[in-house]
Amino acid sequence: MVHDGSASDDDDKALFHTAMRDVAPLPVSDKLPQSRARILPVPHKPGYVNETPLADNFSDHIAIELETGDSWSFMRPGLSAQTLRRLRRGYWKIDDTLDLHGFTRDEARQELTFFLENCLRNQCRCIRIIHGKGLGSKDREPVLKTRVGNWLIQRADVLAFCQARPIDGGGGALLVLLKSKK
Repeated sequence: MVHDGSASDDDDKALFHTAMRDVAPLPVSDKLPQSRARILPVPHKPGYVNETPLADNFSDHIAIELETGDSWSFMRPGLSAQTLRRLRRGYWKIDDTLDLHGFTRDEARQELTFFLENCLRNQCRCIRIIHGKGLGSKDREPVLKTRVGNWLIQRADVLAFCQARPIDGGGGALLVLLKSKK
């Protein structure tokens, strides 16, 4: 004898109806069920990019020789060595970051100008500038590293900079200490 399952299906239905006999339907709601469709975030450029450009005061013709080894750094005359030591050790929290990956020299110069003005307006003390290690460049050497250093030296509001700690970008980034408005 072949069991077609109809008797057990009838028993299951009867049990279900018995269990649901005292259940009342929910009232009709005017709310729509939430959609599971995920809305992707819209990327936007930082606010300083849309501002009116300031005079570009960085020159590529001022070539200041910088030590570009592991301890690549700059410090304004008159600052104590402890200031640079503190910057290297992460004494100040990083208030803002500029990533120059993929920018041409001229674009990077303009972005840096906007970024520094924005940081000064917002009273940032310590910032990070990611210039890259040059691994994607034609000669596999950093294209912007020395330029960024030379541009920063030309700004009186830049007190010091040094290569970032490995956790903050290492040889592909700089930590920059800006003058405080106090």
